[in-house]
Amino acid sequence: MPAALPDILGDLVSVNHRLTRVAARAARGTESPALWRTLSVLLSSGPIRLGDLAERSRVSQPTATKLVGSLVDRGWVERAGDPDDARASLIASTPAGVAALIAWRTELVAALLPYFADLPIDDVGTLERAVAILRDRVEVGERMAAPHRVTPPDRMAAAPRPASEPR
Repeated sequence: MPAALPDILGDLVSVNHRLTRVAARAARGTESPALWRTLSVLLSSGPIRLGDLAERSRVSQPTATKLVGSLVDRGWVERAGDPDDARASLIASTPAGVAALIAWRTELVAALLPYFADLPIDDVGTLERAVAILRDRVEVGERMAAPHRVTPPDRMAAAPRPASEPR
């Protein structure tokens, strides 16, 4: 008998956190996870205001301000005027920021491959299907949580991913 959905979701969140830590440790990353999380948010959301970025990145607004400043200095993000509000600005990733994020994800994948290299092909297919389900559910949830910031449906399909990351 399958486990109850709440138990499965709790386990999923827990093992995902563990997997992320294992990958970062194995890749010997020296950057703050908040930096990569911020770039990931920008890649999936497109240009957003600083407060929204802080909320989605799970950091305080002052921390987001510091992160954005660091990322601007590296040329990985840029600030632009908000066409809907002249007093506000939007934060967006640059091609260099996208390239840095893809390089980091590629390092994580390479670090994780030994953990999964011996999986039977059926299990690889199961993981691929699970990723598709999770991506769909997260995108639906994000649209429901912020209907005024609807990401165009083709945005994620067009977002660059490492060759090893399924679409």
